[in-house]
Amino acid sequence: MTPPATEALPTPEELVARARALAPALRDAQTATEAARLVSPEIFEQLLDAELHKVLMPARYGGCEYGLNNYADVAFEVARGCGATGWVFAITSKYQAFLAMFPPQAQDDVWGDNRRAVTAASFTPAGTATPTDGGYRLSGTWMYCSGVDNSTWMVVATTVPPASGDGPGVKGYALAPTSDFSLEDNWHVVGLAGTGSKNVHCEDVFIPEHRFLTFEDTMSGNPPGAEVNAAPLYSVPLFSMISVSLCAAIMGMAQGAYDEFVGTTRARVTRGAALSQPVPMAEIPSIQLRVGDAASSIDAARLLVDRDCRDIMATINAGQGLTEQQRARNKGNLGFATQLSLQAVDRIFEASGGGGLFSSGRLQRYWRDIHAASSHISMNWDAVGALHGRIALGLPPGPAQF
Repeated sequence: MTPPATEALPTPEELVARARALAPALRDAQTATEAARLVSPEIFEQLLDAELHKVLMPARYGGCEYGLNNYADVAFEVARGCGATGWVFAITSKYQAFLAMFPPQAQDDVWGDNRRAVTAASFTPAGTATPTDGGYRLSGTWMYCSGVDNSTWMVVATTVPPASGDGPGVKGYALAPTSDFSLEDNWHVVGLAGTGSKNVHCEDVFIPEHRFLTFEDTMSGNPPGAEVNAAPLYSVPLFSMISVSLCAAIMGMAQGAYDEFVGTTRARVTRGAALSQPVPMAEIPSIQLRVGDAASSIDAARLLVDRDCRDIMATINAGQGLTEQQRARNKGNLGFATQLSLQAVDRIFEASGGGGLFSSGRLQRYWRDIHAASSHISMNWDAVGALHGRIALGLPPGPAQF
């Protein structure tokens, strides 16, 4: 068993400051990141060097085990610099807590010799894990594996067929080295192009029994990893963490777009229409209103998410499970915070004029990236808003996962 780490750890405030300090470099690299359709090894190494991926990582491997609110603050700052990089960071660093739920031997497989190892994942059970001696034989194709180019390991959702041939089987997650998969270079998209969210495929790959985790284990509050990772953080239901990670990145994109618009608008002078004179944009009342609207929307989103993250941690730290009402409210609030962030970017992008349309500009990239991010099924307002309402009205949740 890996001994506990003893090195000094950065405080939550230090991690946020390091992420904020990296934002200018991430901003400067946006064009190259989008053109490459992945986060470069150089940029990703900077995130690792700053120890940002330690925010949710288990202490026994040198991690910080901080709360979801601290994690959201760090992810926000990274996405503020670059939406695609922020998205990749948010999910790969969230998976550090996911891995902590796996059996101890699986964690040692990943971090025993390399504490900088990170993981990509796909959550649609698109593969089959056939039982065999000592484990499973895994085959399948999985979509939307963000950050796979930066990850040494993959977690993929799969189904173990029932022994009798009848019934739905057991759904769970298989962990394997990324080298066991082939990558399909199919991620040619209009938003979040730099996330490298490619398809992966494997055929008849052996998965040791200890590298399989059932869906129920991730939602139970007592996963196998609790044997060695006692922090309450690792009993937070998996899909609650996923939603926080996506929303944190989305809010950061909104802040990045706001920073870009305000920075360019302060000194910008309109060219003037056919019957008007050029004027400083900052003096136009409608521009002022849109800036104020965007700022308040982003602030409201952040405050709402921070309140819910702190509530989750307080409940878990008190040894209690999240109620159905809490989980539905959190999903709804995260979806609403996403809508506030999206609307903030739309408001200022609509006011950017012709100057905001050039592909060389950053504002249009934030606009495309946040629209792509907000289309993720976990952030779909129709689904999560309705879920919140259903539970409030005393109805069952339906098929939604939360």
